[in-house]
Amino acid sequence: MTGHGDDRDRVSYAPAPLDRDATFYVAGHRGLVGSAIWRRLESAGFGRLLGRSSAELDLTDRDAVLDLFREHRPRYVVVAAAKVGGILANATYPVDFLSENLRIQVNVLDAARAYEVERLLFLGSSCIYPRLAPQPIVEESLLTGHLEPTNDAYAIAKIAGILQVQAVRRQDGLPWISAMPTNLYGPGDNFSPAGSHVLPALIRRYDEAAASRAPSVTNWGTGSPRREFLHSDDMADACLHLLEHYDGPTHVNVGTGTDVTIQEVAATIAGVVGYEGETLWDRTKPDGTPQKLLDVARLRSTGWTASIGLEEGLASTVEWYRSSTRTGSRTAASHVGA
Repeated sequence: MTGHGDDRDRVSYAPAPLDRDATFYVAGHRGLVGSAIWRRLESAGFGRLLGRSSAELDLTDRDAVLDLFREHRPRYVVVAAAKVGGILANATYPVDFLSENLRIQVNVLDAARAYEVERLLFLGSSCIYPRLAPQPIVEESLLTGHLEPTNDAYAIAKIAGILQVQAVRRQDGLPWISAMPTNLYGPGDNFSPAGSHVLPALIRRYDEAAASRAPSVTNWGTGSPRREFLHSDDMADACLHLLEHYDGPTHVNVGTGTDVTIQEVAATIAGVVGYEGETLWDRTKPDGTPQKLLDVARLRSTGWTASIGLEEGLASTVEWYRSSTRTGSRTAASHVGA
């Protein structure tokens, strides 16, 4: 399903610049990725952007989603809406992550199919790959081994979304594509203690420790796992690039092509926030996947590479976090918004 079914693909489409005057629906436009995509589309001149907050539209409500598409008939769609969370949230609420994400995806993709959306980009996650996939991970590694147990339910939902996109291409001939981002961060991230991913969790922890002058900070695991981090603004730029430069049944990895250990990123964050205390590691807590580095050769072959360095991106994210903390607008949402 990762490219072996090319002979069944019915799409005949030559990627080209999208119509800036067409209606463009961003599902999940208030989340980390969706808000960055919205900003990127605005800067690119798209004048008819469509978005709904979770208070305005529940994407698990099938009839409501169909009504939105019936009323606005978007020509382009990016599916950035999802229920997301870190290791603890995924391990504690696997039913929620599986059920909600499946319903969101099926509703949006079915509605897009019913109203023949011309161009659609479905966003997944690098956790779709086997826990012990050879590094760096190529797109063809999908479904070749066991998933990471701490987020397998979320991964299965995202895998189902990839297959639905491929099935639409085979059955209906619509030029829909999928992209699999690596670990993302940036303005608008979820910094809540219980639901955040590793990088925003570390930013919050070290910033609070710096403010209180705590003698030490304790992080989960050993700090040895290696992770790849991509700024959300780079991800948004890659999304528009793929919509205008790539078509094919195979999903595309989106990342930087380089990784760091959790210990290294923790030290970088400590330096950015000005924390000078000691870092301790709680080895009774899980590490998660030992390494997760994406092979981005397919993406680079289309002419795109990341441009925001990790230290630069962390500095701007810390600045946004501190500003949002002062104004009381820091997000604690699960990014299920429409």
